[in-house]
Amino acid sequence: MPDTTPTITARSGVLLVVCAPSGTGKTTLIQRLRDEFPNFAYSISCTTRAPRGHETDGKDYHFLSVEEFLRRREAGFFAEWANVHGNYYGTPLAPVLETLKAGQDVLFDIDVQGAAQLHLSLPRGQYVFLLPPSLSELERRLRGRGTDDEASIARRLSNAASEIRQAHWFDAWIVNDNLDKAYDELRAVYLASTLHPAHRPGLANTILEG
Repeated sequence: MPDTTPTITARSGVLLVVCAPSGTGKTTLIQRLRDEFPNFAYSISCTTRAPRGHETDGKDYHFLSVEEFLRRREAGFFAEWANVHGNYYGTPLAPVLETLKAGQDVLFDIDVQGAAQLHLSLPRGQYVFLLPPSLSELERRLRGRGTDDEASIARRLSNAASEIRQAHWFDAWIVNDNLDKAYDELRAVYLASTLHPAHRPGLANTILEG
């Protein structure tokens, strides 16, 4: 007998964007997520800085001249871009859209400025903001790292306050007061986002027509 089981349509990929003030524990949480879900796509950014060490064009970065970067920026080539310490960095939009269309999830670890730009071009992403339990605890963590001088700590705390004031437009807030709990919540946000109907618009009809 022929198999009459309906074919479940594949979902489109999920864009997961994670932002946090420096010292909140974002790097650790994102690494745990990558370890558990290793199939997140990697987006190759463009930059105007020179290659370092064994960095390869097209693998580590797309290395561009300032003139070419600005030309592409004006043409709407980038999903987001920023000037960091005198060098431009940007994420090409088309490859991200192609990856999502192919059903692969994409994870972005960027600052609030970059996320705000990304939100304009890719509003359907899941935007997560990680928060410290308090600014005093954040200061304690920054001092505990032993890598920053007083001026750097003061700057990071000031930046953290500015970033937290912009957290209102994110889709989810996670307070990292306990690493395991924060990871469970980040994991839950990601898994829940994969179930959103927007990523499987034809699923109900497929089942009805099966």
